[in-house]
Amino acid sequence: MNSGPLGLWDLWVEDMIATGTSMRIFRDARAAQTIGNSFAGCVNPVGTSPWMTDWANDGVQAIALTDGSPPIAPAPLRPLPSRPMTTLLAQLLNGLQYGLLLFLISSGLTLIFGVMGVINLAHGSLFMIGAYLAYVVANATGSFWLAPPAAIVGGLLFGAILETGLFRRFRDREHLDQVLLTFALILLFEEARSLLIDNQFHSVAVPALLDFSVPIAGGFAYSAYRLAVLGICLITAGIMVLTVERTRIGSAIRAAAENPEMLGLLGLDASRIHRTVFAAGTALAMLAGALAAPLQSVYPNMGDGFLILSFVVVVIGGLGSIAGAFWAALLVGLIDTLGKAYVPQLAGIAVCGTMALVLLVRPAGLFGKA
Repeated sequence: MNSGPLGLWDLWVEDMIATGTSMRIFRDARAAQTIGNSFAGCVNPVGTSPWMTDWANDGVQAIALTDGSPPIAPAPLRPLPSRPMTTLLAQLLNGLQYGLLLFLISSGLTLIFGVMGVINLAHGSLFMIGAYLAYVVANATGSFWLAPPAAIVGGLLFGAILETGLFRRFRDREHLDQVLLTFALILLFEEARSLLIDNQFHSVAVPALLDFSVPIAGGFAYSAYRLAVLGICLITAGIMVLTVERTRIGSAIRAAAENPEMLGLLGLDASRIHRTVFAAGTALAMLAGALAAPLQSVYPNMGDGFLILSFVVVVIGGLGSIAGAFWAALLVGLIDTLGKAYVPQLAGIAVCGTMALVLLVRPAGLFGKA
C-alpha cells in the first residue's frame, strides 16, 4: 500500500481484521514490528492496541512506511461493520496454527523429559535459534525456503552434540543440576546471539510464493503462508506418529519412555536412543522457530513464552505421549488465542486453569500413564 486514495486504507484495515493480523503500535514514531504487511509503524493517540478492530475505532494519526517515505496521515477512519463470525473463524485458524507450532516444540520436550528424564529449560532458546537461523539464511541467500531444511539438519547435528557433550554427563544427576545446566545454556545462547548478530528486532519476509490470501468462505480470506504452516505441522505430526508407532527405533523410544530400566535387558543401546531423541527434539524446536519467523518478529528471548506454554502442553497431554502433546497443544493454542482476542485479561488464567483442572481429574495428564 502507498499514500494513494484513503479508501485503500479502509480496505487494508478490513483485510487485516479478516486475517487476524496484529501489529504493535506506539504513542510516538518508533518503528513497530508488523506481521504479514508492509508497514513499519504508526502513531496512535491511545497507545498500544493489539487488534485492528481497536485501531479502526481509535483512528490512526500517521503511518510510517518501510520504504522510507514520509509518514502519511489518513483521515479519521469510519467505523467498520462488525463481522463476528469472520473474526471468530480467523481466530480459530490462528489458534490451530499456533497450537501446531506449540506441538512441534512440546513433542520434543515431552520425549526428552520422558525418555531421558531431563528438564530442558533451554528448549525455548532452541526455538529462538531456529528463528534467527531463518533470518540469517533468508538474508544471506534471498530465499526463505532454505531455512526450514537448514533448521532440521542444524537441529539434528546441534542436538547430537549437546547430548553427547553435556546432557549425557547429567543423565543420572539430580534435577536441580539439570536445571542449573540448562539455565546456563540459556545465558550462553543469549550471549552468543548478541555477539554474532545483535539485540535488535528483525523481520523475515513471507515467501513471495505464499504472500497472498486464500478465499475460505463468505468473503473471508486467510494467509496462504499460515495455511502452509498448518499443513507442514500436520505432515510433521503424521511422520512423528508413524515413526514412533511403526518403526524399530520408535518401539525402542516407547520402551525407554515407559520403562527405561528395560532397555538394558532388551539389549538396546540407551546412549544411541537418548542421542536420537535429543537430536530430534532439538530439530523440531528449531523447525518451529524457522516456520514462526515470518509470522512474528525475531528478537531476543523470543522462546520464553513458547517454553512456558510447552511445559503446560506436556503436563496436560501426559509425559512422553506424542498423541497427548498433539491434542493438548491444539487445546492450549485455541484457548490462548481466543482468550487474547476476546477476553485478554483472562487469557493467561484460562490456560493455567485448564492445566489445573486436568491435573485434578487426571494427575498423569490426558494421555499419560499413572
